[in-house]
Order: sequence, then structure tokens, then C-alpha cells
Amino acid sequence: MKNFNKANVREGFLAMLDSMKAVKRTGSENADADVDYRFLPEMSEAEARTYAPLTLAFLGDAVYELAVRTMLVQRGDMRPNELNRRSSLLARAHAQSQAMEKIEPLLDETEADIYRRGRNAKSNTMAKNATVGDYRRATGFEALIGYLYLAGKRERVLELIEIAVNVNGQ
Repeated sequence: MKNFNKANVREGFLAMLDSMKAVKRTGSENADADVDYRFLPEMSEAEARTYAPLTLAFLGDAVYELAVRTMLVQRGDMRPNELNRRSSLLARAHAQSQAMEKIEPLLDETEADIYRRGRNAKSNTMAKNATVGDYRRATGFEALIGYLYLAGKRERVLELIEIAVNVNGQ
């Protein structure tokens, strides 16, 4: 197994994000043919705040999952079932809820507001094997990650994800 170094994981994840360029579709019959699709959005914090909390959570879930998977793979070669088991432990609502207990006091006013909006959003779905409280706190966490990602605060995203991973012993 490779030597695990938090700095290497952070640098690797940031380098991966930096390498993602805009994809421009042209020449299609589609009305949106000349649109730039950005994997690394460039928007202000004010613009990022305008998104619905469940939209932010949708994006935050993917960003968190990608970061966790990247961290696990960079720790060294593991069997796929072990990678899946470890990532599932970190991505479940209860683990994210526990992480928020540690993270919440560290949030600034804007971040706390985004977290509250996500936590209090009414969702028609419920996570399997999670309490309502855990599910709502996890949704708030994911909304916060989505907001920070859209606002271009990658270092802060990684800081909070590293806290979440450490709280859950991975």
C-alpha cells in the first residue's frame, strides 16, 4: 500500500480539479450547442447563494463523493469492495451528521446560513437506515459543500471534507 500523506491527497485532488477545463459544444442542432459546460464554475458567492438548497445538496453530494473516493484511491491500491465499503461508511447520513457536530462551530455566518437552509429544506425522500435528524443534517452538509464548490472555495471544501473524514475515523 502506498504511503498516505494528507498533503499529497490535497494536492492530488486540487490538481485534478484544476485540470478540468470547460467543454464547448458547437455545431449541434441542439439550441444549447454553443454553451460552455464548466466543471469548475466561476461564479460569485452571491450567485452561488441563489441556488435552492436541495440543488446545492445535489451538487455537494457528488463533490463529497468524488473527494472521498479520490482520497481513498490515493491511499493505495485496495480491492473494489473495500473501497466501496469505506466510501459508503463516509457518505452515509449518520457519518455526515456526526461530522457536522464538529464542523458547525467552525462555520462563518454565510456558511452557517447555507447549512441551515439545506438542513431545513423539505425533501420528499429519506435516506435508508437514517434518522430524520441525521438525514437533515447530512443534507445541510451537502448543501454547504455544493455552495462552497460553486463559489470556487476549493480549499475550504477540502478543509471541511478532511474534518468529516477524520471525525469518522477513515
